[in-house]
Amino acid sequence: MIEHKVMMKLSEITTSHVYRSFAWAFLSLVLVMVIGTLGYHIIGGPQYSWVDCFYMTFITVATIGFNEVIDLSNSPVGRLFTVFVAIFGIGAMTYLLSALTAFILEGDINEAWRRRKMQSKIEKLKDHYIVCGIRRVGINVAHELESTNRASVIVDQDLERIEHYLSLHPEQLYLHGDPTDNDVLLAAGVERAVGIFAVAADNSQNLVISLSAKQINPKLRVVARCHDVKNFDKTRRAGADEIVSPDFIGGMRIVSAMVRPNVVSFLDDMIKSDENLRMEEVVIPSGFSSELLTLFNPDLSDCILLAIKQGGKWAFNPAMQHTVHSGDILMVMTTPNGRRRLEELIQGVA
Repeated sequence: MIEHKVMMKLSEITTSHVYRSFAWAFLSLVLVMVIGTLGYHIIGGPQYSWVDCFYMTFITVATIGFNEVIDLSNSPVGRLFTVFVAIFGIGAMTYLLSALTAFILEGDINEAWRRRKMQSKIEKLKDHYIVCGIRRVGINVAHELESTNRASVIVDQDLERIEHYLSLHPEQLYLHGDPTDNDVLLAAGVERAVGIFAVAADNSQNLVISLSAKQINPKLRVVARCHDVKNFDKTRRAGADEIVSPDFIGGMRIVSAMVRPNVVSFLDDMIKSDENLRMEEVVIPSGFSSELLTLFNPDLSDCILLAIKQGGKWAFNPAMQHTVHSGDILMVMTTPNGRRRLEELIQGVA
């Protein structure tokens, strides 16, 4: 972290230095042109116009080599002045061109630095999520992960889509590349990730992403988007743990909103409410000694325990005397901070 801050500061100093160098070089050249024009007007006399004096200064600085506009054959002072203008003018011109080149290259340098900094942050992630495809579905997925304080990396081939999302979520980690490429997935930390969302627009891409991710990290949970229900089996065989069809779910949601509106409203509140509450699941880790729910009661003030899944069966609205074991799943209604405190409490007991 300290190294990153130092490197960032050095980058800012370098950028500022380039801008200052460009400004000083430009001002130096303007100063030489002004002094040269005034000097030639004094040396040449009133018979030469200001344009003649400026042109004389310009061809001297630019080393064009045209004939002298102002006759200096009988003026040693004029020739010495020309030497002065040439030395300082050529120096200022060279300095300006160098600063201009650095100014142009600065954009590429900054972009390379940003990519390096982003990759360094991604390499430190663990148990994060990867969102492959940042279109309509991917945007909502990434936003929900951010809202619930879950680290994620977005991956897409379309840089404009990434930049559009970053304009609204500037802290989001991202990679610009093909999510079907194993090297891109490795750069996104697929070996250390806990889950990946294959939500690209094309079903074949999602199938390849699922297959590639699962081959690299068999423990990874893969949720894939699939438009056509008939392709569910293919995507599942490719490695997807869960398959979602936005068209199918959208149709079911529309029908439910018509025929059972209160049920839909209740489920919406349970999944995502305006108070940033979420329905969350917390897995009891291995090595956890069997404990009563009363152990968690003092720290569950912002959690509503809805159910416990034990041995494939759900126990709804469990009593505080209910015993939880390793491998059980708690279904709770809580905030992101409440979920984190509950996980920390369970880890402390394990």
